[in-house]
Amino acid sequence: MNVDMNGIGRIASEVRKTTLLRFKKDVLDGLLAYPKQLPSKYFYDKKGSALFREIMALPEYYLTDCELDIFRNRAGELSSFVMMDDTPFDLIELGAGDGLKSKYLLRELYRKSAKCIYMPIDISGSVLDVLGSSLQRELPELEVQGFEGEYMEMLAEACSRSNRRKVVLFLGANIGNMEPHECRDFCCQLQNLLSPGDMVLIGFDLKKNPQQILRAYNDASGVTSKFNLNLLERINRELFANFVPEQFEHYPMYDPISGACRSFLVSKREQQVDIDGHTIRFGKGEVICTELSQKCDTAEIRQLAAYSGFETIGMLTDSEAWFVDAIWKIRPGEQFKVEAR
Repeated sequence: MNVDMNGIGRIASEVRKTTLLRFKKDVLDGLLAYPKQLPSKYFYDKKGSALFREIMALPEYYLTDCELDIFRNRAGELSSFVMMDDTPFDLIELGAGDGLKSKYLLRELYRKSAKCIYMPIDISGSVLDVLGSSLQRELPELEVQGFEGEYMEMLAEACSRSNRRKVVLFLGANIGNMEPHECRDFCCQLQNLLSPGDMVLIGFDLKKNPQQILRAYNDASGVTSKFNLNLLERINRELFANFVPEQFEHYPMYDPISGACRSFLVSKREQQVDIDGHTIRFGKGEVICTELSQKCDTAEIRQLAAYSGFETIGMLTDSEAWFVDAIWKIRPGEQFKVEAR
């Protein structure tokens, strides 16, 4: 096989350039808005990813262990759902990361000789390279096609590659990072990209004791605070800004009625920050919203599925019933185009 490495290099360079321009636009749009905000997807540069791995190991942070419990102990049930009619399918994972949880499902599908191609999508090409290498060693017969970029753009590309049935994984309660209207729009876009018979498996964090939820975003050792403040450091590194992270502090809050858990960075003093020729002013006590982590109940999950054109065919919870992986399907002959609102 002849591979044009120069061509691959040019494509990778263009992807990085486009990603940086989008990062700059999102940062400026968010900080020039009122109230100020920064997209949580930008937490995960190299340092941020390392800090998040620390968070996942904290005793207060239950989310990873809960979903891992489902994938470790109920992989057989998960595989039965996705192999429902034993037809070939593409398993597409949005935000694949290191594949910690999805590997349990992949091993089970591999053991059952499922006719599937694994298509991980991630904003980080280096993460995809590491994941692909580990799967090559562990599951050498599994075909893997990685996609670097934004969820919906890459999902559309992945869906265009074949006429096989699609099964989309969206794990880690990442759907909770969206405002309610954004979440509905996202699910409608998913439905519009898929076809009758296609499925999605989405992780949701369930409502529970408010103190337990708040501790997960305000650990005693302060790692979550460092994780949030690293976003300012990343803006300094990549956009040549002059944030002084020590002049901000991390503040989380949880509303048990709406289920919204939010993280903020609070300005300790009046100050200004320069980013690419723009001056951003902060008042003392002014906040930047850095993350929403929406919690819900099973009735709300079913309502979201119905609203966006899916049928709920399964809900698998962890042993504590703190987290659920919902399995949705577009029924044959009943797909309809849903308009995002």
